[in-house]
Amino acid sequence: MAEIENIRIGDSSAVVDYSVTDDGNTIVVDAIEDALDTVQDFIREKLLKYNCDKKPLLQIRLAVEEIFVNIISYAYKPGIGKAEIMCVVSEDPLMVTLQFMDSGKPFDPLKADDADTSGAMFMEHEGGFGIHLVKNIMDSVEYEYKDGKNTLLVKKSL
Repeated sequence: MAEIENIRIGDSSAVVDYSVTDDGNTIVVDAIEDALDTVQDFIREKLLKYNCDKKPLLQIRLAVEEIFVNIISYAYKPGIGKAEIMCVVSEDPLMVTLQFMDSGKPFDPLKADDADTSGAMFMEHEGGFGIHLVKNIMDSVEYEYKDGKNTLLVKKSL
């Protein structure tokens, strides 16, 4: 993958290094909490070029957060690795395709049981609800593990 120069942003307490591919569609960041805002800003910048409704934009933002936090929390523990996020918008029909890739532990979130969102168990249980949420707010969610990489592909009509 061809990359533009590494860029560093942030204040002295939270510096985030990232790179963007030459075509401008993919950002590569360390899978750390401080990088979430950088990823969200990258995707928001791409979507602002289109006159999108507010609801799908908020849903995309929420899905991005859930997926990226899962990569941070599980893919490389106890270490840190890279996350690669591609964002492409097609115009006919207007749709965003997001691809999240990591080289962490193989994990197919789509094979996990759907979370039970009823009753007290929902309030007490930790984990499992993020992918449930993503599956319900995005139009399609696909997973593949190939060549040592987890790839989660999500699409949303704008």
